[in-house]
Amino acid sequence: MKIRLPKCIILQLIIGFCCTHFAQAQLTDLARLEYSFIPSSKSEDQYTRLRASLNFPIKIKDKDYLIIGGEYNRIILNLEEEYPFDTGSLETLHIIDFSLGYTFKGKNDWRVGININPRIASTLTNSVTSDDLFLNGGIFAIRDRTKATDIDKPYRFILGLTYNTTAGVPYPLPFISYYRRVNEKWSYNAGIPKSNLKYFFSEKSMLQVFATLDGYFANIQQPIDVDGQKVNNISLSVAVAGLGYEYCFTKHLVAYVYSGYTFRLNNVLRNSDRDEIFGLNELNAFYFRTGIKFKI
Repeated sequence: MKIRLPKCIILQLIIGFCCTHFAQAQLTDLARLEYSFIPSSKSEDQYTRLRASLNFPIKIKDKDYLIIGGEYNRIILNLEEEYPFDTGSLETLHIIDFSLGYTFKGKNDWRVGININPRIASTLTNSVTSDDLFLNGGIFAIRDRTKATDIDKPYRFILGLTYNTTAGVPYPLPFISYYRRVNEKWSYNAGIPKSNLKYFFSEKSMLQVFATLDGYFANIQQPIDVDGQKVNNISLSVAVAGLGYEYCFTKHLVAYVYSGYTFRLNNVLRNSDRDEIFGLNELNAFYFRTGIKFKI
């Protein structure tokens, strides 16, 4: 099997299979290191996430490709408020993703991608059990004309359906993304879970206004008793808007920083049926995310 891929094919490949990382829409990333932070201005509680991901594309045969990837998220919950239960077992959550996908060329510049994404999402205070395991995935159709020379305004359209518990919403969710480069100074991306309007100071330096979704869902290995009810899971779903800045050190190596404010923050303890039992601090707060990525 050959692993040397044309750049345009790798781009389509990565687009198809990074889509299932619901909150971030890392459409062209081969590797990423990231730090996120949500402090609360009216509470002592804080949320921190450390994240690392890697994707490796492999050519199987003409126009058909396999992508193998992995991602690790370490979520640190500093719950300093007074709660009517022990929060010690909630201090650290681990989300470990393995990704296996397949993509093939369709007609009229379309490409189809299918992804299976086994996940461990848990406090991991004990050995891994079946309750810590989740099977996510998605199917996508991609039309990429960002390199086309016969149109004035290059674009990329992605339509898909994902099942991903990262958002704390345990049912299939749509993925829609429409990107267009309007001119040398402006581009926009409209869709779910992320939209933005980007201004290019140069091809190396760009500012954007963004709105996006983020979150997680994880098993609690040492269940908590809350008002006589057993809590087995914890979830967070966040909607945030703000400003972002990217700087390209090289064509492929990019540093970025995003700062904004949450306009929806839902942090919930749930039972084994995923019914809401107790809401943790849900005050809207400042949002900060920064990192470095290697992209196509």
